[in-house]
Amino acid sequence: MEVRQDKINFIVNDKASSLNQEELDAIQREICHYEDVRSIAVEALKIVQKNRGWISDKNLEDIAFALGISSCELEEIATFYSQIFRKPVGQNIIRFCDSVVCYINGYKKIQAALEKILMIIPGQTDVNGKFTLLPTCCLGKCDQGPVIMVNDDMYVSLLPEHIDCILEKY
Repeated sequence: MEVRQDKINFIVNDKASSLNQEELDAIQREICHYEDVRSIAVEALKIVQKNRGWISDKNLEDIAFALGISSCELEEIATFYSQIFRKPVGQNIIRFCDSVVCYINGYKKIQAALEKILMIIPGQTDVNGKFTLLPTCCLGKCDQGPVIMVNDDMYVSLLPEHIDCILEKY
């Protein structure tokens, strides 16, 4: 445990570090709950992403250093989880379910409406930086598809004409 503390303190004293004290303290609090620092890798990424919106290469290197793991190992974790963003995203994340059930229930029409209104395709952010559109394999509401999620808000049983009203809320 002391080795990890030393590494975190080293980063605090390193002016080139991209992590602030608040982030380091939060990561340190998480480290105390687990025996293996790899177990908190996703949580550490989420802590930094919460403050910055995404994880830059420098952030990833500094988090890896704080955890005492390689940046390659952390990169593998970061790119595996769709909730971790490795490039800037919009203020609001729109996820549309592209599962088989939502396909049967017409998600393609919802996707088309989102693409037309926002003038982007999945994986892109609109020109205002307000919305990023991402597909996801399931949002857990298969009985109410098609489904989208805007940030933490879920919208179910959608029709294309619902999309304008939903986007106006953000």
